[in-house]
Amino acid sequence: MAMASTLPLLHVHCSTPPARPTAPLLHSRRLALPPRPASSLPATTAVAHPRKGARLSKLHAAASACCDSASSAAVTTGGGGGCGASGTKDWRLLLAWYLLSLDKHPIATKAVTSAFLTLAGDLICQLAIDKVPELNLKRTFVFTLLGLVLVGPTLHVWYLYLSKLVMINGASGAVARLLLDQFIFSPIFIGVFMSLLVTLEGKPSLVVPKLKQEWLSSVIANWQLWIPFQFLNFYFVPQKFQVLAANFVALAWNVILSFKAHKEV
Repeated sequence: MAMASTLPLLHVHCSTPPARPTAPLLHSRRLALPPRPASSLPATTAVAHPRKGARLSKLHAAASACCDSASSAAVTTGGGGGCGASGTKDWRLLLAWYLLSLDKHPIATKAVTSAFLTLAGDLICQLAIDKVPELNLKRTFVFTLLGLVLVGPTLHVWYLYLSKLVMINGASGAVARLLLDQFIFSPIFIGVFMSLLVTLEGKPSLVVPKLKQEWLSSVIANWQLWIPFQFLNFYFVPQKFQVLAANFVALAWNVILSFKAHKEV
């Protein structure tokens, strides 16, 4: 009897109630919820503006590629505090922006660059060589206009055509381009430039006398300045940068051309 009476007590102690779900189990159920649809996720800037992202990437890539040598030189010399680093960065971004513009809008970029250089050339000629008491703004405007609408676009088309016309590489190709450029294109272009300049300045009757007086001497001065440089330009510089390289010498040439074009007949 005593043993039989203990059986219900043992049964009561052994039969424990079922355990509640633990926190990890509830957490795993929450993780099992279906994910949010992809359309509800916010769009990123790169997806919303793929062209803008691509342009920014090109800009930074050009800045890094074209100016690594400048950064290395700055590190080697040990110079450059905060101000120097900021100036170098601004220069790199400006150069990268110009190269990107040259790649995307070559004619417009070269036209604006040529206009700036013709403007500077005429101002230097008036102030430093002619030493005029007052600037002739009409002369400066016409000279700059021809740089914008004639010089830059014409040189772009000519250099592009020349690179396709002469497919030879090396020194022989550079010499062939140089001969065509200096002995065929340049004499014609100088004559056209002078004729348009005199005409736009309101003196069309002086076109022929001006060409007789200054054309040949201008062509000879052109050969003396441009033949050595253009050989190096055609030999070392890629075609799309040839106008840019020529613009460094063009400032000096524009001073000479402005002086000769505005001599009294």
